[in-house]
Amino acid sequence: MNASVRLSVSSLRAHRRRFAGTFLAVFLGVAFLAGTLVMGDTLRASFDSMFGSAARGTDAVVRSADAITTPGESQGVRQPVATDLVRTVEKVPGVAAAVPNVQGAGQLVGANGEPIGGQGPPTLAGNWITDPELNPYRLAEGRAPRRSGEVVVNRGAAEKGGLRIGDTTTLRTPDPVRVTVVGLATFGGEDGMAQVTFTGMTMADAQKYLTARPGEAATVQVRAGPGVTQRELVDRLTPVLPQDVEAITGQESAEENNEMISGRFLSVFTLFLLVFSGVALLVATFSIHNTFAIVVAQRTRENALLRALGASRRQVTVATLVEAVAVAVTASLSGLAGGIGIAAGLQALFPAIGFPFPEGDLVVTGLSMALPLAVGIVVCLGSALLPAVRAGRTAPLAALRETAVDTSGASRPRAIAGTALAALALALTLAGVLVSPSIWPAGSGAVLALVAFVVLGPVASSTAVKVLGSPLTRLRGVTGALARRNALRSPRRTAATASALMIGVAVVSLFTVFGASLKATMDQTVSRSFAGDVAVSAPSFGAGGSGLSPRLAGAIQELPEVDTAVGLGRGVAEVDGEGRALTVTDPVALARTFDLGTVGGSLRRLGTDGIAVTEKEAGRQHLTTGDKAHLTFTDGTKETFTVRAVYGRSELAGDYVITRAAWAPHRTQDSDTLVAVTFADGVSTDAGAAAVEKAAAAYGNPEVQTRDAYAQSSAGGIDMMLTLVYALLALAVLIALLGIANTLTLAIHERTRELGLLRAVGQTRAQLRAMVRWESVLVAAFGTAGGLALGAFLGWVLVRASDGASDSAFAFAMPPARLAVVALVGLAAGALAGLRPARRAARLDVLRAVAAE
Repeated sequence: MNASVRLSVSSLRAHRRRFAGTFLAVFLGVAFLAGTLVMGDTLRASFDSMFGSAARGTDAVVRSADAITTPGESQGVRQPVATDLVRTVEKVPGVAAAVPNVQGAGQLVGANGEPIGGQGPPTLAGNWITDPELNPYRLAEGRAPRRSGEVVVNRGAAEKGGLRIGDTTTLRTPDPVRVTVVGLATFGGEDGMAQVTFTGMTMADAQKYLTARPGEAATVQVRAGPGVTQRELVDRLTPVLPQDVEAITGQESAEENNEMISGRFLSVFTLFLLVFSGVALLVATFSIHNTFAIVVAQRTRENALLRALGASRRQVTVATLVEAVAVAVTASLSGLAGGIGIAAGLQALFPAIGFPFPEGDLVVTGLSMALPLAVGIVVCLGSALLPAVRAGRTAPLAALRETAVDTSGASRPRAIAGTALAALALALTLAGVLVSPSIWPAGSGAVLALVAFVVLGPVASSTAVKVLGSPLTRLRGVTGALARRNALRSPRRTAATASALMIGVAVVSLFTVFGASLKATMDQTVSRSFAGDVAVSAPSFGAGGSGLSPRLAGAIQELPEVDTAVGLGRGVAEVDGEGRALTVTDPVALARTFDLGTVGGSLRRLGTDGIAVTEKEAGRQHLTTGDKAHLTFTDGTKETFTVRAVYGRSELAGDYVITRAAWAPHRTQDSDTLVAVTFADGVSTDAGAAAVEKAAAAYGNPEVQTRDAYAQSSAGGIDMMLTLVYALLALAVLIALLGIANTLTLAIHERTRELGLLRAVGQTRAQLRAMVRWESVLVAAFGTAGGLALGAFLGWVLVRASDGASDSAFAFAMPPARLAVVALVGLAAGALAGLRPARRAARLDVLRAVAAE
């Protein structure tokens, strides 16, 4: 064993440049993984500390006991509690103070007229709590609101919107309210909770604008007296509270709020980054394996001499693995340091791009260091295992032969195995897409398709390189022909080198196709369902934004240019025991502005006790016209509704429709998500849109868009997602480039004598550089072509499987322009990867190269 270690150390010292590409591949993969884990731990700890600090003075929270949660949402909707409960709570022994906490949606408009926030995290408004221990916000500048129209806003929102103390602006509640900023606040010592915004009003204003009825609050905040624990306080409160009201500890409330604001986001965000770390490490695996395979092939004579001198197979195998361990440990430890640097850089970068990364020291846990270190070592060792075993099998007689060059790959067993895997992958995929649409079989088929591509790579590489390189022979003559022949020398090596780039391109293509399909789906949905001329909306996604004023549709309806204006509000209720979203609207105007498909029954007769249901939902709930549906609202009221209409399409209209009169007794803070407008005959789009914009200006100036523009803006988040995906996948492509460059560099070392002979018979330095560059481009072209084909196929699978698993109809779209850009980037990457090896080849001394062995 000692001899094996000494041999490995000696070999590493003599040939350390050979492993430069492997070192960088492991380093980048481990650094990205470690940076992701450190950043996630830091954010989680910072938010825990922030919420814990903010809620330190609140010992108990009194709230409605029941919540209704609709599909796709993690946080339920609760009914407000009566503010009269404060008097009851204050009489409980051990209660030092109790205050009502009114809370609702409220979006501030910045100094530039644009709304602040609303892109995911909530935009909150509420009453400013005067008890400093029960108020999670702390005044940093100015004073608390005293008169109607005065507000305190969190300092982060004020800075983002360019607002200062004394400025007057609009607060959308969703009805527009003119407010004056009199104070700036912090939350838990920070300027804000990530992108969450808060506006504190007087109690009277909060109840006027944020609640449906006076005398209501979202919760009652309670502070315990000396010596009373949070649990003891809750136990004392519970017996005096009404049956539909509960008390929880302040710690439990802080944890729930933390989970609502940051927990789900952090989980998704961290998982998103971990997936791309996995892709980067998978790409690195191919590069590492290829490096060790080439090194072992080049050292055939050396290993054979060791075997002839008495070294056992195990000693030769161990010597190769020790080299892998040395590279893995060194690169992984360096990657840990690089990961901490990445996290520190993101901590400084995030505030600059509008995401306030909480201040404080980075949190580096044992797991966030041990896991990337272990993954880096395992990936490197696993990649080097097969080449090490192959090295141990070197026969002693191989010392009498020239250096072996791997020409295997296109074997019959490999072709049979790859074809069988491809057939199985296709069968599983089609079963998960066409027979019984499901993500799991389709996903299993997709993974098998990737494995089949890798197995068949060496089989397909010869044919693919011949086809892709045929124009090169005609365009570049002898130089092109030599580049093509070099790429054909070792099918397995070419395939392994190209596979790293193929995976990166495949993932890019997959997201490109899926993103284009999502946009096509939205466009199809709007085109098919929305029959209006313009849409009025307050762009937001997630919990952000405040919606539109329910009075806006009526104001637009009064315009002479308008034939129909219908607002779509949102409510929630349990329908026969299951939480469901309700569309609150005028059903007659809805039918005139939206294509609802075939309608059975009558939308005109819904009244206050009727409901309209889509065909799909009616089938799921076993309902038809004339049947009774039992609805339970957040206020605990149970009512029986009659199904008076069943319509064909849900998409924009939703699965359940009730009138505003039916919803009014149960509403909390009422708002519309969309106002659809149809113009009168003879009114042009420009004239109608101008009239609607003028009317909407008094309601917070929401956006007025044509049908096409509305479809594009609805899918606007997809482009932002794709931009992030491309930026993250650049790491995988970079590792693939390092793999191509490293393979070419090692191949040049292997072909030193051959290159010297070419130079001796008249090849110029420029021709030699071009030959190496074009060889790199051919390998990259093979990987890019395979990646595009695989990515397009996986994109189709994902779209079709999602179509079967979702209530919405997905449209498949292939974006040729974007995929062409991906192809060009892949080819450019090949040319870039070949630059350094080409320069190194051209610098070879002719006489020394000819004399080399």
